[in-house]
Amino acid sequence: MLLNHRFTRHAIAAVLLVLAGRAFSDEIEALDPNFASPSPEGGIVWYDALQLGLIGQGWTDLATPYDRLPAKAEGVVREPVWSLSQRTSGLAVRFRSDSPKLAARWSLRLESLDMPHMPSTGVSGLDLYARDQGAWRWVAGARPKEQNDNEANLASSTPGGMQEYLLYLPLYNGITKLEIGVWKDSVLAKADQETKRPIVFYGTSITNGGCASRPGMAYPALVGRRLDWPAINLGFSGNGKMEPELADLLAELDPAVYVLDCLPNMNPELVRERVAPFVHTLRKAHPDTPILLVENIVYQGAWFHPGPSSHELKNEALREVYAALQAEGVEGLYYLPGDNYLGNDGLATVDGTHPTDLGFFRQADALEPVLRGILEK
Repeated sequence: MLLNHRFTRHAIAAVLLVLAGRAFSDEIEALDPNFASPSPEGGIVWYDALQLGLIGQGWTDLATPYDRLPAKAEGVVREPVWSLSQRTSGLAVRFRSDSPKLAARWSLRLESLDMPHMPSTGVSGLDLYARDQGAWRWVAGARPKEQNDNEANLASSTPGGMQEYLLYLPLYNGITKLEIGVWKDSVLAKADQETKRPIVFYGTSITNGGCASRPGMAYPALVGRRLDWPAINLGFSGNGKMEPELADLLAELDPAVYVLDCLPNMNPELVRERVAPFVHTLRKAHPDTPILLVENIVYQGAWFHPGPSSHELKNEALREVYAALQAEGVEGLYYLPGDNYLGNDGLATVDGTHPTDLGFFRQADALEPVLRGILEK
């Protein structure tokens, strides 16, 4: 019986990997090359990324494959929240390959590729990392040129052997189609199934990733890589307001910890009105799941203006709510002050509010030890 040569080669490679005792699971789930599309010029073959699966999603019942909220949320959450949930912030593809070359093709939901204060590489680009001795290290970024049919070379030569990769999707645009390109006769395989319960980040444009230069620099992604922990990004730009509908949706998830970072989109009155009911909804569904309340960032130009800044008033309100929740006996609550969340030199934002990569790095510095301590308990 004649067998497809490429399929046979994949099967042999998978067996050899197991026999060689590589630092992967006992079985490698290689994609079937019969479902790949060859390039007209030869060499690279293309696989639909959905064959590999996505990480960073909390639900599976989706209106479209690259959404962040379930289909039932449409018409329940406000329209801006629903629209933002179809942007791919925090979503990624994790895979393995022994290909000497890597490429990507992708099409976008929105025609606009960038924003006045944020580059297209972060808004609509891709961001590739690879494992190196257990840690994730940056490999390449992919710049969008148009809404549809973008194509980018991610690696012209890899170290050889089977590598594990993590490819982040756009922060402020959505994906309609994504393909991973590998060299013909190379193995493309799914990564090991994640068994850890994720960290769920719920917040504003800052959580969403504005204004990172590339998707992997948003602070939920940075923290996830540092801790080697799955993360779900539910940042909704301008719309992280702790609404009851979002509390109900988040309560459906089963995370290792909730991070609530919504104050930049709220005023003191909303903080006093909504934070405690939001926490109670989560606590009712998950009596033992830790909840981390995060203060508002220090607005970087506030030092120059007289009188209390709005961030100070919101943080004061959050401290009051936190104290009241503790007095009620609500357990498993943690609190992160915002006084050093971005540093104190005024160098970490684009506009006094939205972080640069430096700002996101500093946010990750503040969050990492707190979350590490929570997760290790």
